[in-house]
Amino acid sequence: MIQNYFKQYTSAATLAFYRLAFGLMMLLSLIRFASYGWIKKFYISPDFHFTYYGFEWIKPIGSYTYIVFLICGAAALFVAIGYKYKWAILTFFLSFTYIELMDKTTYLNHYYFISIISFVLLFLPANCYFSVDAYKNEKLRFAKIPSWNIDILKLLLAIVYFYAGLAKLNSDWLIEAMPLKIWLPNNSNLPLIGSLLNQNWVHYAFSWTGAIYDLGIVFLLLYKRTRLFGFILVVVFHILTKILFPIGVFPYVMIISTLIFFDASFHKKVLSHIAKIFSSSIILFENGKVKAKNFSMAYKAKLAFISCFVAFQLLFPFRYLCYPNELFWTEEGFRFSWRVMLMEKAGYATFTVKDALSKKEIVVNNSRFLTPFQEKQMAFQPDFIVEYAHYLHDYYLQQGLTDPEVYVESYVALNGRLSQKYIDSKINLAKENESFKHKTWILPFNDEIKGF
Repeated sequence: MIQNYFKQYTSAATLAFYRLAFGLMMLLSLIRFASYGWIKKFYISPDFHFTYYGFEWIKPIGSYTYIVFLICGAAALFVAIGYKYKWAILTFFLSFTYIELMDKTTYLNHYYFISIISFVLLFLPANCYFSVDAYKNEKLRFAKIPSWNIDILKLLLAIVYFYAGLAKLNSDWLIEAMPLKIWLPNNSNLPLIGSLLNQNWVHYAFSWTGAIYDLGIVFLLLYKRTRLFGFILVVVFHILTKILFPIGVFPYVMIISTLIFFDASFHKKVLSHIAKIFSSSIILFENGKVKAKNFSMAYKAKLAFISCFVAFQLLFPFRYLCYPNELFWTEEGFRFSWRVMLMEKAGYATFTVKDALSKKEIVVNNSRFLTPFQEKQMAFQPDFIVEYAHYLHDYYLQQGLTDPEVYVESYVALNGRLSQKYIDSKINLAKENESFKHKTWILPFNDEIKGF
């Protein structure tokens, strides 16, 4: 059965359409990012950057950071037009992922989504149709490709939606309508729907509808009879979330990405219209040959590797089960698990640095070292807190203190609850290290959130 599946073919137009759309979306999003001055704001101006565990060596490179964005943008353009595609998608994957890893403060789920999609595109013949490469080189030109080349992209998109839906099956989201009960009234000044956003029933309607949408939308898109209806829901849902919440280009990325579920005839029509703009035609590519499947050792190795990658994507979001205590509280296993906009968390953290010899104490003014955005994010995320504590240790060691000890008085509020003490203030955080182990210095959560 599996062998029969890998022998199935589909039109290469779908993959070409996705390559073009993906490349253009990435180019526009990078231009948008730069136009807002965010390169300087997030990567150049701060003196300190929060890093990912294991990737501490990846940091902004001063003014040269602009060059990284320029390279990424050029690579996105080359991906879109299918020019030197293999090198272009590799360059895009490396440069975009480097940008993503430079500072943990800017973490967003859709950045991770873009990285894994660009990684998978490394292994797909996305330049075999409607590309500069295929136009110039007949050997690269194919009208049909193995179906799994398209299905893997559908699967990765399905994981994002379905896992986001599973994550919403918790008591805060469904029973308390949190955090939408906090967020929606902030938009009460909107025309038409603004007054409704203060209504309690609306908060519950949005919560339940959001969960049902995420869990069911892929199934609507998979079947031809419900596909158009499903896509209309996609557009309405993401435009609405764009209006209500500041989540950047993510809604547009998801809207365009879901077009991959449509039949190849749709993609051919779109590409044909684009070709006409340039006084060209897709007939040249339609006359291409079928990409024969050679089940060589290299091809089998590629399939095995991609299968392992997909298995990892299916299992990795459940790593939180390896940790005790409430996930939303400790955030151990929270990132990279498609938990999108599930909590409203705020806190404050006062650090005290003590000279181990003289016992002299210094109360730290966080604004000396962190931007307001960094300080806000640090205050309720334990891995940020311990990394910042190490930074303070190193800084005050250079200032002449003897083996500085770092303590924090920290309080955090989660989803409308009263704030409670977050970190054990008796623990010298300078002696604690980031790892995959449970952080025992996070104090217990005094409530329970049931669900996934």
